[in-house]
Amino acid sequence: MKVVVIGAGPAGLVTAKSLLENADDHYPFDPLILEQEDGIGGTFRYRSYENANMVSSKQLTSFSDFRLPLHHHDHLTLEEYVQYLRDYCSHFRLNDRLHLNSKVVDVSRHPDKGHIVKYVRRDSRGSAWGNETYSIHAAYVAISTGLHVIPSIPAIPGISSHEEDKKECSITEAFHSAEYKSRSQLTGKRVMILGTGETGMDIAYEAVKAGAKEVVLCSRAGFLSFPKLLDGFEFLGLESKSQAGLPLDCLITNLAETAYVHPWVAGSHIRWFISDFVIKRLLWFLTGTQAGCNQWVGELEPERLGRAYVFLNKSQKAMPYINRPYRSRPAFLDYLARYIDPPEDSPPQTNFVIDLAPFPSRFLPDGRAVFPASKRKDYERMKDRDVRPEVLIYATGYQQDFSFLAKDYPTADQANIRNVVKEGDESVAFIGFLRPGVGAIPPIAEMQSLFWISLIKNQVRKPLPPPYYHLLVKEDARIKYGVDHSTYMSTLAKDIGAAPGLWELWWEHGLHVLVCYCFGAAFTTFYRLVGPYKTATAPTIVKTELWETITRRGILGNVVMGVIPMVFYLTLNAVAYLLEIVWVLLGGQVE
Repeated sequence: MKVVVIGAGPAGLVTAKSLLENADDHYPFDPLILEQEDGIGGTFRYRSYENANMVSSKQLTSFSDFRLPLHHHDHLTLEEYVQYLRDYCSHFRLNDRLHLNSKVVDVSRHPDKGHIVKYVRRDSRGSAWGNETYSIHAAYVAISTGLHVIPSIPAIPGISSHEEDKKECSITEAFHSAEYKSRSQLTGKRVMILGTGETGMDIAYEAVKAGAKEVVLCSRAGFLSFPKLLDGFEFLGLESKSQAGLPLDCLITNLAETAYVHPWVAGSHIRWFISDFVIKRLLWFLTGTQAGCNQWVGELEPERLGRAYVFLNKSQKAMPYINRPYRSRPAFLDYLARYIDPPEDSPPQTNFVIDLAPFPSRFLPDGRAVFPASKRKDYERMKDRDVRPEVLIYATGYQQDFSFLAKDYPTADQANIRNVVKEGDESVAFIGFLRPGVGAIPPIAEMQSLFWISLIKNQVRKPLPPPYYHLLVKEDARIKYGVDHSTYMSTLAKDIGAAPGLWELWWEHGLHVLVCYCFGAAFTTFYRLVGPYKTATAPTIVKTELWETITRRGILGNVVMGVIPMVFYLTLNAVAYLLEIVWVLLGGQVE
């Protein structure tokens, strides 16, 4: 069964590996990976930049059965992660199945069955695409071309006129963040960055370090800032600073958050709302603000402020420079509790400020930015400023391109079965087209590949329960592919029979693994302890690396972030089960 995997980023690689590993006499999967670039890695390699680091931890991001050394630092550089992917290919013998410099130009239905995948190759000089088209008859197609490929550049009035009159316009360079590579592009310049996602934050910080004259960071509707490593809190003079900090994405526990959750509780998302309520109050006590972790400006609207709605921005290096004009907290409260900003490691100007501003509504012919009037704090500060950037960077995200698919094929946003396939078209899968609010795409892609294989083999439980994992967005929202990482992962695991039961874990693997599963996050390795994708290495990984993420919290940390939430949510779920029993006894129907 020939399977064409389009894309050699982490999603495509893990899909090919999963297919190879689960091939059998009835389903002799024979995957082939087509990649248009000259190497593997996708966005992590070809849209990377100087000093870029992962914001998801190695514990969560690493694939289930190929781990990094225990002593390795928590957050890899992009170069280190690409090397990890190379090692992954070598370990699982994927290199022979890689066709680099091969661009898919057309996918269409075969008259009998399956698909015809057509692709072209670069010429011998590697600079242009050849004229010859190659074809593959495939039984299945996995599309893993990635969320972050085609730059999305919004139209802003006035930009085109700048191109027509360079003499008067201050803007001499305008490019997407995909073209940003090093600090040298920013040195000595007045820089404006459009977008306050993690890339925008990174570039703003890099501009400061490069010695930019001015840095203006523009936000559409705000952001939610949290550090990727929880560290640097002080309570009554006692500093919580540990040797390495605690990765944010390793903190959410399984028991009663993802395992043993009543459908009514899951469907109401009450767990998200309660945790948001508690976190906001805790943040106020520790840092003085509820907008984010020590975030004093750029806050989201109240109805979008929380875990249920947005992607957390875990690039926090720029925050000390952004906060300076706005931070206002009585000094005596800092004696009770405070957040210690990361060290600035000697910036060129110790009092430098990154100016936060609204998205410009237009640019005047001389390059001056015009900001739309609002009640936002950043507008009040910037409304009378004469901002004329020399370098304009669009950190405005990406869009997906499925132009190679024939018109009768679905696209990723039409994949209505767990966001992997469209019902009735299960031979075409979209792997890696979801983004978690807190978490990582590669482990999601691994679980999606296992789900797809189970679906092909008719081993998925049916009917599927409702999807309670999507982040809550408005109907007209620009981005609708956000999910809660742990909820989505556990949902797929339950669908394929890989979610372990507590009794089953204790009986088969003992108390150590059971406790780790209850207190641990939704690591993919947990879903390979039992079930159809069980592996011999999983128990050892759980007892060592994943156990270490729990012990690093300390006793107090595990009480606050583990025991208390578990007891509360277990009680909440128990009440829901009792109410269901009463409802049924009274004659009510339960779906």
